[in-house]
Amino acid sequence: MSAEIISLSKARKAQEKAKAAKVTAQNRFKFGRTKAQKAVEKMQEETKVRRLDFVKRDGDTEPGEK
Repeated sequence: MSAEIISLSKARKAQEKAKAAKVTAQNRFKFGRTKAQKAVEKMQEETKVRRLDFVKRDGDTEPGEK
């Protein structure tokens, strides 16, 4: 009966790597957005800015401007 010999440093590194993978998966779920989702949000923001610029009258000033 012989037990398999393992390197403690390799076991420790493997354990840390698994823990890091779990954290990155959680962050991906929490913060991640696809490229398409980012593009849609950017397009919506640009549309909103264009609409505000369109309805702005010539005499109107931005808040803080004189």
